[in-house]
Amino acid sequence: MDPKVICVLSVILVVAISTLAEGKPAPSRCQCKIAPMERNNCGYPGISAAECKKMGCCFNNSVPNMPWCFKPKPKKVKRSCPTEARGRRNCGFPGITAKQCERKGCCFNSHPAGVPWCFYHRVVEEGNSAS
Repeated sequence: MDPKVICVLSVILVVAISTLAEGKPAPSRCQCKIAPMERNNCGYPGISAAECKKMGCCFNNSVPNMPWCFKPKPKKVKRSCPTEARGRRNCGFPGITAKQCERKGCCFNSHPAGVPWCFYHRVVEEGNSAS
C-alpha cells in the first residue's frame, strides 16, 4: 500500500478512536426517570456507573434483577416561532402565502419587510435556552 494512503488511514483511525474515547454527553436526571420495568439495557453485566455514563446511558443499581445501565428517555424539545426577525431562517419562497407556509410546517409573519416571511421553527431542548 502507498505510504500516503497508510498515513491518511492512520490519521482517520486515531480521530475515530479519540472520538469514541470521549464518550457521549451524560443524560439529564429527567431523562433517567424511567420505571424499572421499562428500562432498556444499555450495558453489560458488571458495568461500572462511570463506564455506563461515559456511553451516554443512565445508571441506577437500586433495583435488583433490573437493568442498572439503561437507555435514557429522548430529550424533550419545544418548537416555537422566533420573535426576532434576524433569527428567521427561510423556509419558503418569494410570494408564499401564510397557508402554503403553514402546510410546510413553518412559521409565517409578513412583517417586517426585507426578511423571510416563511421561516423555520426554533427548536429548544430541555434545559437549554436556544438551539
